[in-house]
Amino acid sequence: MAENKKKILLIDDDANLLMTLSDFLSFEDYDVITADCAEEGLKKLKNLVPDLVILDMSMPGMGGIGFLKETSSADGKPKYPVLVLTARANMAEFFSNVSVDGFIAKPCDPNDLLMEVGRIIFLRSGREDGEKEDRTPASKKRVLVAEDDGSINSRLVSAFAEAGYIVDKVTKGPEVLEKAIIQQPDVIVMKLVLSRMNGDAVAQMLKEMPNTCDIPIVLYDTSGTQVPDVKYTQSGTGIKIFVRSDDSKSLLAAIKKVVS
Repeated sequence: MAENKKKILLIDDDANLLMTLSDFLSFEDYDVITADCAEEGLKKLKNLVPDLVILDMSMPGMGGIGFLKETSSADGKPKYPVLVLTARANMAEFFSNVSVDGFIAKPCDPNDLLMEVGRIIFLRSGREDGEKEDRTPASKKRVLVAEDDGSINSRLVSAFAEAGYIVDKVTKGPEVLEKAIIQQPDVIVMKLVLSRMNGDAVAQMLKEMPNTCDIPIVLYDTSGTQVPDVKYTQSGTGIKIFVRSDDSKSLLAAIKKVVS
């Protein structure tokens, strides 16, 4: 029934994209309210409590950043669930002072968008009902693994899970930023050389964002480089340990040191 539909406020200055995404989400049984600029979005909020705001960042006027500032508390937390449409490379600039629920790079695959919309609404609805997003025991630590070799990634995930950790995985540098912002892992185990952004560069960007600056990082490399460990561990980022191996036992030992 219409009154039970989840409400989405979709804000984008691209008229074609606005219409396309609105039609697509409406077909998927969401109640979609559109705005072609941030200022119009704020006006719509006067008579609307959305279950999700899908927000473009690059718009004329106050833009996405202005909208987030107007709808966020003093600690930078938006009053509504927010899914951001943006180029991943711009995340550090956009989100240095705010936290959001998810990111979708433009242009986006409609199915990827639909999955992310469903994920955010489901998780936020659970929290509103007094449930915790993470229902695992509080004693379990969350590890984010960043490795672009599929077989090595799977091997590390299995080893860490068997050791009792909650494990998430990514394969590209920019994906580390997204997962870290959204999931707040207890430690990141990251390969030095990653697709699209190397691990040391990712560590620098994580350090510059308040939501991720305190996450410890175990950086590893198998290239046999002669670069001293201190180049990474004393770089001023969250890199605590540099391991010259992708051996799961060595990395598990490093994890235990930084999360103990």
